[in-house]
Amino acid sequence: MLKKLLCFLALCPLLSAAPPNIVMIFIDDMGWGDFSCFGNKDAQTPNIDRIAAEGVRFEQFYVNSPICSPSRCALTTGQYPQRWRINSYLNNRADNERRGVAQWLDPKAPVLARILKQNGYATGHFGKWHLGGQRDVDDAPPISAYGFDESLTNFEGMGAKLLPMTMKPGDTEPGRIWGDAERLGGPVIWMQRSEITSGFVSAAIPFINRAVAAEKPFFINLWPDDVHGPWWPPVEKWAEDKHGRYLAVLEAMDRQFGRLFDHLRSTPVLRDNTLLLICSDNGPEPGAGSAGPFRGSKTTLYEGGTRSPLIVWAPGLIDRTKAGSVNTKSIFAAFDLVPSLLSIARIEAKDIAFDGENIAPALLGWDEVSRLAPIFWRRPPDRKTASPALPERLPDLAMRDGGWKLLCDYDGSNPQLYDLAKDRGETANLAAQHPEIVQRMSKALLAWHRSLPPDNGPVLGAEQAPKGKKKKK
Repeated sequence: MLKKLLCFLALCPLLSAAPPNIVMIFIDDMGWGDFSCFGNKDAQTPNIDRIAAEGVRFEQFYVNSPICSPSRCALTTGQYPQRWRINSYLNNRADNERRGVAQWLDPKAPVLARILKQNGYATGHFGKWHLGGQRDVDDAPPISAYGFDESLTNFEGMGAKLLPMTMKPGDTEPGRIWGDAERLGGPVIWMQRSEITSGFVSAAIPFINRAVAAEKPFFINLWPDDVHGPWWPPVEKWAEDKHGRYLAVLEAMDRQFGRLFDHLRSTPVLRDNTLLLICSDNGPEPGAGSAGPFRGSKTTLYEGGTRSPLIVWAPGLIDRTKAGSVNTKSIFAAFDLVPSLLSIARIEAKDIAFDGENIAPALLGWDEVSRLAPIFWRRPPDRKTASPALPERLPDLAMRDGGWKLLCDYDGSNPQLYDLAKDRGETANLAAQHPEIVQRMSKALLAWHRSLPPDNGPVLGAEQAPKGKKKKK
């Protein structure tokens, strides 16, 4: 694989001439099937669809957790989020302690932005952070402590932020939510929730222009609040049902991205040397977005909770014959993006043991490679059920190895085995038919689980057990 990548780099003068710019768009709570280019018939996302038509779409890309903060941790560090005790969404101080979750990401963690900055990049974070600084956790490190030159965030991060005003039909003046987040740093700009993605875009574009003027490559996180609930679409697009409001927010988000995409596309120095990646941080909230053909949703370890729609656009960098193509074979996850992007930028991260692997040839359309090691997951410790209203008790652990997917409880009990090549909807549990595969995978999965810092999942799981039944040991 490395030999093929080196050959490709030698044949690509644009990539050889200067480090590439990198824009990472991480959408919040969007399902695999929500872009119209991924099959959504109920909403249209023309700006993102055009990016897909000019880039490569990946159908077997995963995030490393089915919930927000740990998913973002993996994308930030290139490591399993459990290494840093980011096991579920970061909440107030007491709830984090109850669940065995850190209050914020340790600044000592390896961070893609910091590594890039140390190698000459301008670095900016625009959007949701949710890796420290939320609710009553007001002593978290600033976003700049993780290697960002500039930041503009929402109510779940320290520093300058955009906070949401809300309007619905019949309102005579806007409301305000998350006003207590002003204590987490400023300056604070209040703007309509339905337009906040455009606020982050409006901060990102001047940052890009300043980097270009300074002749520096840039790295940007653009992590919008959209399409996380509660949903506040433009008033004229208001719908009474949750799904309708969700779709309206999805379409409004796509429209607001258009200005950034047009800027990248219409500026030759940007178009020819910028790598744009778009995906979601986890599956959709039930009843809002769509996981497409997959079982499960946000917070679950089934495919609908962890499989994410990835689009990579880089007209001057990727194999031009692959523009508009769909990669159905490469299997990799968000933490693989960190070593892969560093490889494309020709940066060696010394003394860092990434869990992610270099799959740069896949991102550049050169080869349909996959990561070699399995992908492991551990559920959020507070989510033995997807929600209090949904009684189904969920598996604690999961593993993808080649075409096989195993799910089980912390002790290896209640195994579920699926052949994803034939059953991507996880409908037929084959554990009884393939005990040897279950045994092999369970051994590896439990070894991984026990090698990482524990959270309070087993304790919380016992608390959530139905009355009159003891949790299995």
